[in-house]
Amino acid sequence: MTDEILEEQNLAEEEAEEAEEAVEEVAGEEPEEVPELDDEEAVACVEAILFTMGKSVEIEKIAYALNVDMAEARRIIDLLNEDYRSRKRGMYVNFLEDSVQLCTKRDYYPELIRIATKPVKPTLTPTVLETLSIVAYKQPVTKADIERIRGVKSDFAVNKLVEYGLIEEVGRLETPGRPILFATTEEFLRRFGLNSVNTLPQADPEQIEEFVSEAQQEITI
Repeated sequence: MTDEILEEQNLAEEEAEEAEEAVEEVAGEEPEEVPELDDEEAVACVEAILFTMGKSVEIEKIAYALNVDMAEARRIIDLLNEDYRSRKRGMYVNFLEDSVQLCTKRDYYPELIRIATKPVKPTLTPTVLETLSIVAYKQPVTKADIERIRGVKSDFAVNKLVEYGLIEEVGRLETPGRPILFATTEEFLRRFGLNSVNTLPQADPEQIEEFVSEAQQEITI
């Protein structure tokens, strides 16, 4: 019995060594050269990547996959989007900061809902929406900063926004206690139809002055 166990152990060790040698052999090989693609092939490749991944993909990674620079990768993505528009396809490529994602056009939501379970949309109460607005315009921001602006505790609203995937933790502030910093997510951009936080609507300067004036009047009363 002992001899059989020793024999099995020796076989296992030999197999492990062979596997390790195989890995080292592959690792030592020169990386396979990516063939140059024409526009039609490159567009099809980008479509395949976005469809397979499902979620957003960094443009830098698409450029790496195609073996091109960032500018060329963006041009290929634009060609794919133009193809979707010209042929009235049901999808489009949505730009999210430095990433892109294959999405369904809103025009066809009614037909999709007929065969799919109607999604439960997050309920954005005035309190939650107010908190989200503060994060969107002040990000990255701590919960203490949010509460200072709102004047009330905001644990519930912040937790709800994290649960909905509209905000997320992005680090900690280098101050005593190292409070968590919050910022908006890609889901936030998708929900509100934005390409970047830089495209958030800006308040009218005259309206801001009006708000400041009203606040000063309330303080003096």
